[in-house]
Parts: sequence; C-alpha cells; structure tokens
Amino acid sequence: MTRDYSNFLPQRARDAGSHANLSPLQALGWQPFFTQQISVDDLNATPPVRVVEVHRNGLHVLGDNVDTILPPISDVTVGDWLMLNPSHPRSSRALERTSLIKRRAPGTDRQEQLIAANIDTAFVVTSCNQDFNVARLERYAALAFEARITPVIVLTKTDLVTDAQSYIDTARTVSDMIDVVALDARGNAPRTELIQWCKPGKTVAFLGSSGVGKSTLTNALLESQSIETQAIRKDDAKGRHKTTRRELHAMPNGCLILDTPGMRELQLTDAAEGINDLFADIRELAAGCRFNDCQHETEPGCAVLKAIEQGALEAVRLGRWRKLLAEDAFNSASLAERRSRDKAFGKMVRNVKKLKDVRR
Repeated sequence: MTRDYSNFLPQRARDAGSHANLSPLQALGWQPFFTQQISVDDLNATPPVRVVEVHRNGLHVLGDNVDTILPPISDVTVGDWLMLNPSHPRSSRALERTSLIKRRAPGTDRQEQLIAANIDTAFVVTSCNQDFNVARLERYAALAFEARITPVIVLTKTDLVTDAQSYIDTARTVSDMIDVVALDARGNAPRTELIQWCKPGKTVAFLGSSGVGKSTLTNALLESQSIETQAIRKDDAKGRHKTTRRELHAMPNGCLILDTPGMRELQLTDAAEGINDLFADIRELAAGCRFNDCQHETEPGCAVLKAIEQGALEAVRLGRWRKLLAEDAFNSASLAERRSRDKAFGKMVRNVKKLKDVRR
C-alpha cells in the first residue's frame, strides 16, 4: 500500500508550536523550504531522511519509520536531507540546504571540509579563561553570518572568575547583531538562557574549542548525561577532545542539537560576505572615505583612520578584519584552483576511458 505523505506538504502542515504537534519529519527539522524541492511522487518513491550522524564507513539517517545506515555519499554532511533511493542508496538525492557550515580543512592539500548543514542557530561557545579570544569568536561569527545562521556567543565557566562582566563586555564588541549569554553550563542556566533559540523543529549547533563546555551544555539541554565530558588541563586551560564525531541529538521539546568536536584550526573560505557582515561598522565607516578604493592605510580623507584617531574604532579590529579578508581570499582562490584542476583531471580520465572503449 502506498503511504500518504500529503500531510508533509505546506497546505496540510501541522502546527509546529509544540513537540506534540510535530509530524515525524518536522521533528527532524523538515521545513517548507525542502517541500518546495520535491513532489508527492518523489515522496512516495524516495522518502526523505536526514543525516543525523556521519561515520567513517557510512551515514546514519532517520526518517518517518526509517532508521538505517547508508554508504558514504560525496559532499553530504550531518544535517543534510536526502531523498532515499531504497534500491540504490548511493544515488539518494541531496536536497538544497538552508545553510552550510564549512571551512578549509587542516593541512596543505587545499581541501574543503563540510561541518554541518541546515542549522538554524550556532552557539559559539568559549569559556572565561585562557580560551577566550576575540579573534577566534570573530572567525566563528563570520562563518555563521556567511551561512545565514543566527550566531549566539555563549560564555561558560563564569563561576570560575570574579569579573565575568569584563568577558561579556569584550564579547559584545564582536558585533552588535550578536546576542551574548554568560552562564554556568553545569546548572539549569542552559535550559533557561538558551531555550528561546531551541524551539521544536529547529536545529542548533554548538561550535568552539575543546574543553569550553559544548558537551556539558548539550547534556543540560538534553536533560541527560548521555554525552561524555572531560575536564580541561589546569596548566593551560586547554581542553581534551571527548566528542569525536558530529551527531544530532533530540531535546525533549523537539529541538535538535549538534555537538561538534573542538576545532583547533578554523580557516575561512568563501566567506567574504560573512566577514563584511561581521565588520559592518568598518564597512559603514569606509562609505565616508574620500576615495572609493581607499585601503585605510595612509590615504587622505580616510574615515576609517579618522575613527581610529578619535577612539571610535580600535586599530586591532581593523587589523583583524584585514587578516580575515586576506585569508579568505587566499583560501578561496586555492580551493577554486583545486576544483579546476580536479575537474580537468576528471575530464582527462573520461576521455581516456572513451578512447579505450573505441579501440575495443
């Protein structure tokens, strides 16, 4: 018997205001954005499933009465939605994403690493100790802005410092468009302070270094201790990797949480718009420069340099903006060069195969 998927379409969409009213797919984060990419026939032939965990040898996917492991599929990451092809799983179609978090992978081979897809809110987590670093917060924020994800800075370990307000004030300088929340991750504060972003059917992600409390925060929101945690080193406040893979977890209220491994290196790529959004203050100042191509170095009539002289802008912030733009431009060009080279190599391989087939 053919199953009826019509209740997943917009005109029959259920009220997503509470967990009890969510359909099985909505509970996994299904949105009208994905419905618009498919037809009822697609739903009947290839049911939608979401990638909730990426293993080295496969993808763990969930759907309506679907819980299975698929073979690895190129360019698919945790959070992606697939139209499951039961006969040929590798041919399952990935739907267009609402958002994608990616970075240049560590190393020198100019690879791109996909972190997560279809995230609504990114909690950028840092602790009130030696891990706190404005430049790092700006990198994560630019990553979120580029992906059109709402970033929220979460400061943890406030119980270990006597002046948490100084950390809060500094974090707020990252962008006036980003909320800053300070809390003790071990108590009830995560459930009360973060719940406004953790709505039924939404997907949130915790991003940050190892040892800042991402897994502790996840456990608090899940109201369990299912994710193992570990204390930081006392000598340098650095964390040890406990979370080793990216995996979606369901909160009791129907929100999905992605706990990610700590990232020691975060190299931006294809993030120019996110950087410009993050440094909107500099962009607005630059609009008042005498010259359209002002580099904000020694040019006369530079509104940015004037703001620095007047104390309205810190010179170190301008320096970090320049550094991120230069890094992004270099990485984006390097990756574009690699893609072009890989495409040319693939074309050569196909031509060789065709030639062999003709000779046979």
